[in-house]
Amino acid sequence: MTSEKIALVIGAGDATGGAIAKRFAREGFITCVTRRNVDKLAPLVAEIQAEGGRAVAFGSDARREDAVIDLVETIERDIGPIEVFVYNVGANSPMSILDETVRRYTKIWELACLGGFLTGREVAKRMVTRGRGTMLFTGATASLRGRANFAAFAGGKHGLKALAESMARELWPQNIHVGHVIVDGAIDTAFIRENFPARYAQKSEDGILNPTHIAENYWHLHCQPRDSWSFEIDLRPWMEKW
Repeated sequence: MTSEKIALVIGAGDATGGAIAKRFAREGFITCVTRRNVDKLAPLVAEIQAEGGRAVAFGSDARREDAVIDLVETIERDIGPIEVFVYNVGANSPMSILDETVRRYTKIWELACLGGFLTGREVAKRMVTRGRGTMLFTGATASLRGRANFAAFAGGKHGLKALAESMARELWPQNIHVGHVIVDGAIDTAFIRENFPARYAQKSEDGILNPTHIAENYWHLHCQPRDSWSFEIDLRPWMEKW
């Protein structure tokens, strides 16, 4: 095992998660990035490497305890100590409560909350032994309020916030900075561009969130001195109603 610093990003998608990985890679971290489909990580890894950074891709399902344990053990054993952990798995899928099913509700909760517990627990075990680390969880508007047709997502995101808050109160005294980032608003993604063109048009007015700017806040949280740690920050465009 090397002495390199590792940033583990669970859910390194094409927008926020990928931007966070690139931000930490620019600071010399080896970024370990995960998605359920490892092939989808190839462009992100190539981009990080083209910019002189280092990245390692893993195909892993954050909902499976055995997969999570193996992932964290492999990274710690073969690559280096995890200094920064980010849980950024999305699960935003609307459905009327009248049509919601147990299977769908459970899957969304597993993605939004259970995966955060499983991955967070395994990383925390290692960080506690070293007496340092940063753990950041990505929240959403649903972390604060349950909108119509988003009962499952709101339940999962409320749960994730509660998990992060409980972990912060337990782990801050052990020099582990646990934080929760609420991303409130549309993000500059292909999904928004293709499905909500009117909303995407607000990009020219800074009306949707830029993933690069979101990532900058994760780096800022990691760099905060411990006499001024933040638990929760919220990010939204200036024109967003809240």
